[in-house]
Amino acid sequence: MSSSNDDATTDRQKLRDTEAVEHFRQYLRTPAVHPNPNYDESVKFLIKQADEIGLRHRTYEYFKGKPILVLTWTGLEPQLPSVLFNNHMDLVSVDEKEWLHKPFDADIDEKGDIHARGAQDMKSTSIQYLEAIRRLKQDGVQLRRTVHLSFMPDEEIGGEHGMKAFAPSADFKNLNVGFAVDEAFPNEDDVIKIANGEKTTWQFRVHCPGQPGHGSQLFDNTAGEKVQILLDKFYSYRKAMVEKLKDPLVEESDVVSINLTQIQGGVQVNVIPDELILTFDCRLPINTNINEWEKTLKTWCKDAGDDLWIEYLQKNPLSAVTTLDDNNIYWVAFKKAANEINLKLKVMTLVGVTDIRHVRALGVPAIGFSAIYNTPNREHKDNEFLNVDIFLKGIEIYYNLIPAIANA
Repeated sequence: MSSSNDDATTDRQKLRDTEAVEHFRQYLRTPAVHPNPNYDESVKFLIKQADEIGLRHRTYEYFKGKPILVLTWTGLEPQLPSVLFNNHMDLVSVDEKEWLHKPFDADIDEKGDIHARGAQDMKSTSIQYLEAIRRLKQDGVQLRRTVHLSFMPDEEIGGEHGMKAFAPSADFKNLNVGFAVDEAFPNEDDVIKIANGEKTTWQFRVHCPGQPGHGSQLFDNTAGEKVQILLDKFYSYRKAMVEKLKDPLVEESDVVSINLTQIQGGVQVNVIPDELILTFDCRLPINTNINEWEKTLKTWCKDAGDDLWIEYLQKNPLSAVTTLDDNNIYWVAFKKAANEINLKLKVMTLVGVTDIRHVRALGVPAIGFSAIYNTPNREHKDNEFLNVDIFLKGIEIYYNLIPAIANA
């Protein structure tokens, strides 16, 4: 009798796993890819899953073509602050010729690796949320707190039409969020990183005007000369940051990162331009004095010559940090559940940025967490993939974590 029951349980689990993998592959085949993501197929697929699982759904659209989908599992005590599991639907662009597998076919190779854009960032997490809740509901689990799953547009380009608009809205306030979980990076070993804060993004163009003229002449005060001086300033500083990282006690989240990402200017090869424009991407640690940093940028520009000026593309305030201690009941519950399933955790500052910074800015405690481990980080790279076994293990992890947090 016991053997028969064990066989039935095993068969049921195999069926659950097979269906979960198929749902993951189906979702990977509904790409919303920049620069022109179309979210229609993704939203349609997710609503179908919500209906099958038994979750309420509502779509908000503050900007045309930029839907925000919220799925809801109502708790036994809905007056309590809810728990939000956030994720995003959009994907970064692909260069198909660099891929070994077609990036939107979701092929599985002989090692069990599923190849597709979004396999790590972050459609795997989306389906892990859904499949964990599907199993919890099938198993008769009930939660004290309401759980919301939010699916955002445009996270990959800053969330202007997504979470940045949603977080301060009355619609978000009505969700009564007490704690939130979003993505972090894939973990390349068996230690899962927990992000309680994020570096702050500043992106800007430095306009370098100068004396124009014929390319055969050696004029003073040209844009190119100013660019040379300015790049020396930026890259001397960058080199100092690289040197700091040689200390094993220093994390990438502890130093300012700054990179030149674009150079614009010039009309033809024999004309000295009247302006060259340099674009920089800068990420600031959580303890940065941003007033002093801005003064430094202005000083570098002044030292490079006359009339240089900065055009800010993103100039965010320092990101809020969530305190993770015994006074945070959600964190206590999360950590206890993680210990029970032998997860190794490490709290850190995320070097990138995610949508959850807009939620933290409201004073809502939030963490970044990805149930992906022992996996090379292929986010935003060619040949992104996730192994089936790691994907399925992630469902088990959320199966344990979701009720723990929601019953805190």
